[in-house]
Amino acid sequence: MIKVALVGVGNCASSLVQGVAYYTLNPDASGLIIKDVCGYSASDLEFVAAFDVDQDKVGKPLNEALFAGKNNTTKLVDSMAAGSCRVSAAPVLDGIGAVYKDVVNVVDGTADAVNEILSSTRPDVLVNYLPVGSDEASQFWAEMCLAHNIGFVNAIPSFIVSNPDWAQRFSEAGVPCAGDDVKSQIGATIIHRALARLFEQRGGEVDSTYQLNFGGNMDFRNMLESERLHSKKKSKASSVQHEIPAVADSQVHISPTDYIQFLGDQKVAYINLSGTAFGGTPLEIECKIKVSDSPNSAGVVMDVVRFVAAAKKRGLGGPVDITPFYFKSPPQNIADDEAEKIALETASNSAF
Repeated sequence: MIKVALVGVGNCASSLVQGVAYYTLNPDASGLIIKDVCGYSASDLEFVAAFDVDQDKVGKPLNEALFAGKNNTTKLVDSMAAGSCRVSAAPVLDGIGAVYKDVVNVVDGTADAVNEILSSTRPDVLVNYLPVGSDEASQFWAEMCLAHNIGFVNAIPSFIVSNPDWAQRFSEAGVPCAGDDVKSQIGATIIHRALARLFEQRGGEVDSTYQLNFGGNMDFRNMLESERLHSKKKSKASSVQHEIPAVADSQVHISPTDYIQFLGDQKVAYINLSGTAFGGTPLEIECKIKVSDSPNSAGVVMDVVRFVAAAKKRGLGGPVDITPFYFKSPPQNIADDEAEKIALETASNSAF
């Protein structure tokens, strides 16, 4: 089993925990990127600790807290055994922005309590699901992972795994890590990258491109606060620009655009690429994507947790090689087909 700690018990955490229950009941069902990762199946994840700052969640059993507060993601299973852990209070730090605070009653935890819980539960892997813009809080949890020898999965766009100084610290400590900012399973970023690469591969030339995103979950509400958006915009834009390096920064616009409450956990994205093709003739591609936002993230994290656990079991430290396939801002961005090959080979490699 892989003992997992969750930081942030929102929609993404709910989808991940529900996903473990779903694939335990339906091991042959479609939807997983890789079914067997270094000998681990989806059912091997066990949730032993969880942290949040929402009064509606703190103190509740995890399987109740996942549907409490403002959580509004898709229900994947009727019932689940999410372990016996209760949600504990986390230090707030910069984990809650002004817009978020308007609708959440905050409970502030302490570092001493966190240390005690991590010492007693001894997770193998910790997943950082904090809201966008939680840079100080993300660094706090990275420090906790180094102190307690816990593999670190950074699902959000706070640049830790992609930061050379942090990466070196994880390498020297012999603690594996993966991040930053989840590249959703079949989401706007991966589709945008594929279209941009196709444009170039087939002889076209991209002159400009944009991506606009809308959603109705707390992630999008949090991003109404523009001061918390810098890292998110940078992460999404740099991931797409990797495929079209000749296009000027000023001609690439990628942004969460608005919070539309009635969309719930649905995300809508519009992608446009404009340029030229044979003989200088104009060419434009435009598409719309609508997905269940949090399950789209959970499918990636389910793989990554297993890779990081396998790396920890084998005594490997630092960024895990599979990171470019699963994240928008890895230490090194490479083409998706090459990244997929590395992930598949690593998943089947017993020596990893």
